[in-house]
Amino acid sequence: MKLFFPTLVLSFIGLIVLNVGFILTNLIFWGLNGVDHVIKGDNFVEVIYYSEYLKWILIGDVVWAIGLFAFLISRRHYKTDLELHYLTIKKIKEPKVCVIIPTFNEEQVIKEVLSSYINHQNVEKIIVIDNNSIDKTVEIAKSFGVNVIEKTKNKGLADSVIQGLIQFLETSSNIVAITECDGTFSAEDLSKMIPYLDNCDMVIGTRQIQVLTEKGNQNSMFYVWGNYLLAKLIQIKYFSLTNMGIVELTDVGCLYRCIRRDALEKIKKELSGLDAERIIKNPNSGLIANFLTMISIENNLRIVEVPITFKNRVGTSKTGANKKDRAIIYGMRFFWYILTK
Repeated sequence: MKLFFPTLVLSFIGLIVLNVGFILTNLIFWGLNGVDHVIKGDNFVEVIYYSEYLKWILIGDVVWAIGLFAFLISRRHYKTDLELHYLTIKKIKEPKVCVIIPTFNEEQVIKEVLSSYINHQNVEKIIVIDNNSIDKTVEIAKSFGVNVIEKTKNKGLADSVIQGLIQFLETSSNIVAITECDGTFSAEDLSKMIPYLDNCDMVIGTRQIQVLTEKGNQNSMFYVWGNYLLAKLIQIKYFSLTNMGIVELTDVGCLYRCIRRDALEKIKKELSGLDAERIIKNPNSGLIANFLTMISIENNLRIVEVPITFKNRVGTSKTGANKKDRAIIYGMRFFWYILTK
């Protein structure tokens, strides 16, 4: 069954290409030779009807439709356990948040970022994981009295996030928040994310609501639709026929999230597993958000996505994902990871 979903998706893409290609080819052919067909008395519709290519394409379409039907039937009771996948209320009476902030050359904005999180009423601790910055990032962070982990080598965002999560489990905080240090996320959004943790294990932000985003931010139309389509691919992968899926996602690349301590304990082993190691070894993959979301779903953690504010980035992108060619590469990595995870 593990190969069934990627086969279904890849064959769907192939059939789309074949169907559209067949239609366009025949339209072009008709445009170039339509007059000859009229003069010779040929019926263009009959030419298409008797086409061997069309017959094989239709057979492929029917086979795929049968495969889709089998997939839907197999998901009638997928992730519908009463205790694991439906409403629960586990109130966090005193939210104590530990904020994980990966950094790399963020001296332009780190003062503002740290100030905003330190001043939030629920933030108890801040852990800055620095990727060997060569500017004053570490110096500024230390001046705030927060816990700073200095790495001697830039091992990428995924390594920093996983290190931060492991460090969080050594604290007394009952919630961990993962954010970024580029000024795009707001500490105030913790106030809307934390209450949902009374009913779920992880709250993920979505940057897709236009009225909550600052004009000119890095999520242009290209990125908005790319994030949305890939998020829906995750949703379809864990699709349940009963309730249209175990999770509702619209933004695959948003790292900003809050996780309950007891929930993170359930996936602690995954943070040092082979999949995590593979992501860390490829520091430019950008897969950490997908990794956390998907291992959580697979381990039956409840996930809720909520709209957050999204501002213009301060400084430049450290991953180069702001360039379309790099963004396409990132998108293809996301696509393949989602299919094969």
